[in-house]
Amino acid sequence: MVAWTTEYYGLVLESMRAEGRRVDDEVLAHISPAHSANINFFGSIDVDIEGELAQLGPTGYRPLRVRDTLF
Repeated sequence: MVAWTTEYYGLVLESMRAEGRRVDDEVLAHISPAHSANINFFGSIDVDIEGELAQLGPTGYRPLRVRDTLF
């Protein structure tokens, strides 16, 4: 999970900066991909692999969720 989150944090940061949004490195120093609030450590999760793969864009990543209300 940490590797996946780190990868997508990088994609989001790249996207935001490409849009001209300012993201200070000082703020990034306080962000960690090691959170676990949304992880189910007990039990199992059924995943529709084909459905998930169908959502991948041409870059091989899932589309980022973009909201105009951020920053």
